[in-house]
Amino acid sequence: MLYSNGLKQGSGAFIRSHVSASTWTRRLHYDGRNRLSNIWTPTQSKKPAETSPEDGHDLLIRAGFMRQAHSGIFHLLPLGLRVQEKIERLIDKHMLSLGASKVSLSSLTSEGLWQRSGRLEKGRGSEFFRLEDRKGTKLLLSPTHEEEITTIVANAVHSHKQLPLRLYQVSRKYRDEARPRQGLLRGREFVMKDLYTFDSTEQSARATYETVRQAYSAFLNELRLPYLVATADSGKMGGNLSHEYHFASQAGEDTVIKCNKCDYSVNEEMYAGLAQSSPELESPEDKNWTFMVSKDHRTLLIMSCERGRDINVHAVKSVFPDVDTSVEDPVEVWKAEHPDAVDQGTDPRMMWLASASAYADWCHLDMSTGEPLDHPDYLVTGAEIKQGLAIINALQGVGLFPVEDFAITQLGNLDLTKARNEDRCPNCSSGHLTLHKAVEIGHTFHLGTRYSEPLDLRVTDASNTQKLVHMGCHGIGVSRLIGAAASLLADQKGLNWPVAIAPYTVVLVAAGKTRVDDVGSVYDTLQRSGSLDAVIDDRTDYPTGWKLHDADLIGYPFIVVLGKAWAERGAVELQCRRLGVKEEARVEDLAVRVAEMSARL
Repeated sequence: MLYSNGLKQGSGAFIRSHVSASTWTRRLHYDGRNRLSNIWTPTQSKKPAETSPEDGHDLLIRAGFMRQAHSGIFHLLPLGLRVQEKIERLIDKHMLSLGASKVSLSSLTSEGLWQRSGRLEKGRGSEFFRLEDRKGTKLLLSPTHEEEITTIVANAVHSHKQLPLRLYQVSRKYRDEARPRQGLLRGREFVMKDLYTFDSTEQSARATYETVRQAYSAFLNELRLPYLVATADSGKMGGNLSHEYHFASQAGEDTVIKCNKCDYSVNEEMYAGLAQSSPELESPEDKNWTFMVSKDHRTLLIMSCERGRDINVHAVKSVFPDVDTSVEDPVEVWKAEHPDAVDQGTDPRMMWLASASAYADWCHLDMSTGEPLDHPDYLVTGAEIKQGLAIINALQGVGLFPVEDFAITQLGNLDLTKARNEDRCPNCSSGHLTLHKAVEIGHTFHLGTRYSEPLDLRVTDASNTQKLVHMGCHGIGVSRLIGAAASLLADQKGLNWPVAIAPYTVVLVAAGKTRVDDVGSVYDTLQRSGSLDAVIDDRTDYPTGWKLHDADLIGYPFIVVLGKAWAERGAVELQCRRLGVKEEARVEDLAVRVAEMSARL
C-alpha cells in the first residue's frame, strides 16, 4: 500500500506531517504497533501555584481523557474513548451471556409516547430537552427509552412463543440537570447501557430479574473494584423491585447502609430502622426539632428526635407521602397560607410524628414563637406512645390541647431518625449498621406492567387470551462508571486505572541510549502473550523523567522501563504504582509477572 507521499507501509516507514514545507512537527509511525507518537494525548502539567487537591474529574481533564464543552457536557478524547470502548466490550460480553440482542435507538423520541405512558409531566418535565421539527412535531432528546422500546416490541411481538426477549443498547441520554456537578458523575449528556427484558408471566420476569443481577455481579467482578449492592426505591421508573450497584466513594451522593452480620444492604431512601434505645430526655432543649409542610400547605408536620440525630425524610414520607420537602421555611409558609386560622385556633391542622426513642414525655410548641413549650397539663407520655413511632394528629386548631383532643395512631417499631453507624440492624436485630457514601453506577428494575399497559404491549397465551407483557429495565451508567473509577483509585500522582478498562495495560518507556528497535522487540514479546494491551512511548521531544511523570498521570497499571538494566543485562524494570512495586524482570518473564500482579489488583 502506498501513502500519499509515496512511502510503502511497513516497519520503519515514518510519515512527517508538517505545517509548511520547512517546518516539521509530529512524526507518525505506521508499523502496526501502538505508539504514543500516533495518539493525541493532550496532557497538561500542573502549575506550581495550583496547590489544591485534584479529584478524579480534574485528573481526567489534565490527563487528556476529555474536555468540557458546556455545563454538564463533555467531549471524550482518544484515551477517554478507549476507556469507554473497553467498558462497552465488557458489557457486550455479559449481555451476550444473557442471550440479549443489541439495538441502537434514536436519540429523538416523540412527546406523544411519553404522554401515553404518563411520564411527560409527571415530576420530570423540567428535565427534558424539548424541540420541534419544521412541521411542528414535538420531540424530546431521549432521557431514557422505555416508551420507544415498548412500542417497537408491541408492533412486532404478539405471541407468548416469541418470549422471553432481551434487548439492549449503549447510547447517549439527555437530561437537563438543574445542577450538573462532579464532571461525568452528574452530567446533562451521558452514555448508558440499557437492557430491556420482556416475559410472558410475572414468575418468569422475576426469574429473568435474578439472572440479570447475576450478570451484573459478573460484570462488576471483572472490574476488580469494590462495589456495594443495595435494595432501592423504584421511584419514577415504576415497579416494586429494584437494586442499585455502587462504588463506595466520598464523592458519592448516595448513602448505602449495610449490616455487619446479615445481608441487609439498602439505599438510605429505603431505610426504615428500629427504634433505638436512648436516654430519657427531660426538656425541649434535649431534642432536635424538625418542621415540614404538606403540599397544599394546610398541614404542618412537627417532629422531634434526640439532639445529635437527624430526621429521616424518607421515613416521614413513608407515613405521610404528601409532605413537600422543597419548602425552606415550613412554619412561615404554613402561617402565611392561613394567617386567620392561626389566630383563631381553627383549621388548618398540625400533625406530630412522635418517636418514643426520642424522649420520655411529650412537649408542645408555642406557635406564636415556634419554640418548644413545656406544659405539664398537656402531655402525651412516652409510655402512651410505647415503642416506635406514633402519629399524633391535632383534630382541629393549632394551640395547646389536652390529650383527649388528639388521635394517636401506633405505627409499630419504626424509627423516625436517620441511621447512624453502629445502630441496630432492622433486619436481624443483632448486627450493627455501617454507612457508606457511594456513587451509583448501575440499577436493575422489575417494571411489571408499568409500561406495557399504557402502551398496549400484549401477547396471546397458550389459551389464546391476551395478556400484558411483564418487563424489566436494567441500566449501567457508562460515563458515570468512567468518572467513578477515576475518582476511586486516583492518588497524588494521577489516575490509576483498573486493568480491565485502562486505556492501555502497559506503557513501554526507553531510557538513556536504548534503541527504538529494542523497545519494539519487547512490545512484540508482550503482544504474543495474547492478553496484554501495550503502548510504546516513542515521543522523541520529551525526556525520560517527563515521560514517567506523564505515565503516572495517565494511570497505566504497569510501566516498563528499558534503561540501565537493559543495557547491561537485557532486563527491564517493571513498575506497578498501586502495588508499590519496582522490580527487575527478564523479557521472557514479563507477561507472566504482569498477569500475576494484575491478579492482586
